[in-house]
Amino acid sequence: QVQLVESGGGLVQAGDSLRLSCAASGRTFSSYAMGWFRQAPGKEREFVSRISWNGRSTYYADSVKGRFTISRDNAKNTVYLQMNSLKPEDTATYYCAANARDPYALRSREYDYWGQGTQVTVSS
Repeated sequence: QVQLVESGGGLVQAGDSLRLSCAASGRTFSSYAMGWFRQAPGKEREFVSRISWNGRSTYYADSVKGRFTISRDNAKNTVYLQMNSLKPEDTATYYCAANARDPYALRSREYDYWGQGTQVTVSS
């Protein structure tokens, strides 16, 4: 089992940057593919990015491609989401998630473990 704790959210202005972190407990972190999702008020949770267990494969939603970068440090049991050129439409609660079955999973139902979320608010 994996426990996930996100941090790094906050209130920023459009064009600013933030780096989200997701710290995982457990000794098997390196065997999990990790994903970032977000949910804005009144909207469904949506996929943002994912990274394979070894970090060699990454994938991004079109809405964040070129602005966000996902990475992981298996020695620190942590996955990151570097967010640049933030836009007001990026405002949401951001969640990290883990799954041990599919390194290419894009759908929230394919992820088994979730963090509590961290709020990102981008003002215009």
